[in-house]
Amino acid sequence: MEVGEDNSKIPCDEKPSDLKVVAGKTAAAQAHRPTWGGRLEFVLASVGYAVGLGNVWRFPYLCYRSGGGAFLIPYLIMVVLCGFPLLFMEYTIGQYTRLGPVHAFAKMCPLFKGVGLATVVIAFVFSTYYNVLMSWALYYLLNSFGATLPWTSCNNTWNEVGNCSSGFPGNNTHLQSASQQFFDHRLLEKTNGIDEAGGIRWELFGLLLFSWVIVYLCIFKGVKSTGKVVYFTAVFPYFILFALLINNVQLPGAKNGILYFLTPVWSKLFEVKVWVNAAAQVFNSIGIGFGSMVSMASYNKFNNNILRDALIVSVTNSFTSILAGFVIFSAIGYMAHIHNLPVDNIATDGPGLVFVVYPEVLSTMPVFQLWAALFFFMLLCLGLDSQFATAEVAVTFIKDEFGPEVLRYLKREELLTLVVCIVFFILGIPHITKGGIYVFQLMDHYTAVVSLMFLAFFEVVAVCWVFGVSKISLMIKRMLGKTPNIFFRLCWRFFCPVLVLCILLSSIAQYSPAKYEKYTYPLWAEWAGWGVSLVSIVWIPLGAIQEIYNNKGSLLQRLKRALTSTIDLDAEDWLPEKLNLDNPASETLLTSVA
Repeated sequence: MEVGEDNSKIPCDEKPSDLKVVAGKTAAAQAHRPTWGGRLEFVLASVGYAVGLGNVWRFPYLCYRSGGGAFLIPYLIMVVLCGFPLLFMEYTIGQYTRLGPVHAFAKMCPLFKGVGLATVVIAFVFSTYYNVLMSWALYYLLNSFGATLPWTSCNNTWNEVGNCSSGFPGNNTHLQSASQQFFDHRLLEKTNGIDEAGGIRWELFGLLLFSWVIVYLCIFKGVKSTGKVVYFTAVFPYFILFALLINNVQLPGAKNGILYFLTPVWSKLFEVKVWVNAAAQVFNSIGIGFGSMVSMASYNKFNNNILRDALIVSVTNSFTSILAGFVIFSAIGYMAHIHNLPVDNIATDGPGLVFVVYPEVLSTMPVFQLWAALFFFMLLCLGLDSQFATAEVAVTFIKDEFGPEVLRYLKREELLTLVVCIVFFILGIPHITKGGIYVFQLMDHYTAVVSLMFLAFFEVVAVCWVFGVSKISLMIKRMLGKTPNIFFRLCWRFFCPVLVLCILLSSIAQYSPAKYEKYTYPLWAEWAGWGVSLVSIVWIPLGAIQEIYNNKGSLLQRLKRALTSTIDLDAEDWLPEKLNLDNPASETLLTSVA
């Protein structure tokens, strides 16, 4: 990626007075904002962020639990009516404003400026625990090179005597598989509950540190370094998925697993929860509401074809989920065959699918060391891509908001990125204690489920209803040369807000407390979980209150000003395409305004 290749496309659509008040510190920063070296880098980074571990474990499980092939109908409907249009919308916001989510939302709709800050906070919280999965993947990867895989035997010091099965015992027995005990008693050294921290798992501590070193080395130059890394990390997992699929479909019993995965149970389509699960999967998988897509698009050149990119990312993400379903369930069918068990006794949700069930499958394959190493390296690549993007949200926010002040002390942007990574690493330590799995599950439930639905709703309301579809359409016309068609305008105006509202209300009505396997969290942990949710959500009402308070006049006048965008789309002289920064006078003018 080259920095500042196309300065003629810097968005500065505001009048000088607006820039002075609203952009202030950010105008000069926009002028020198780096850009992706090519559209392929941006597409690969977006695909890498969207395609993550959730595609490998969450989607296949939801599909088989929610009606098999019938689940694909609500899933694909949600992709078309919500996922694709909202991804296009987030790309538009980032690319046109060339700002991170905080400043972009503050300019588009001051009343809902807290939405932008909430996206940063939720990405910040997500980054504190997501890299823990990378430490697990590294642990399994390092244990894949022995003559035998350590999770296949019951003759180890961590196994419970009389409670261990060298095969897969199924769900209807008191026995545990050797792979389950390896995960619980060797990897995690799991305690009995969140009340028992049990001390730090020092091996995981070292691997977590190492995984953050990897992340830092990949993002310390911003999109300049990330853009190069994603050529490998975004593409490599597909080679492994296809290789695993080719291998798995030849195994006995694979056909039964695939049929179980795809066989439609049409009655499930009449259950509201199935539709809610489909929508939640789309939002979590594509990454709507995390601010990452806005941040990454802000490094695009002004006339980049984001409609094409949004289509590529949406289709690739859905294709990967379905491909992973075939890979996982062909293996589960094989496992069911060799242990003479029904498929539903083996399939499981969450980390257990890729850290318990699939390792057991790998141990029975020919050349198991090779397949195990490739599989866990694939998980590492999938997780790192997502971590790059969420960490970049925090870095982008700090640079946009406090850039000159921070750099006065740290001198270099690389040091700022290092400080951010160190903070994330320190906050991740509670997850690699012996009771860390309970902390991890609690954080994931209240961040990825509860907070995200609230945030997505207010984001849609702020952009589609308050800022307005007509203004979004005008921004797209100025970037791409044509207005978005009636499909997108209908989705933004009606379908997206209504569907997101239905998802939010259904999520509240069907709320169930977090749990890990059979463990029920104590009341104080539930309250702590809600506190994690509020850490991000609370900025939305606080931002609205502050904006109304700072305005002058009657309450109605204050509210009217708070609902008025500071992006002046009628200021023709300040259109991005008319500001030529190759002209020294233009650059002087922009700098003086800042």
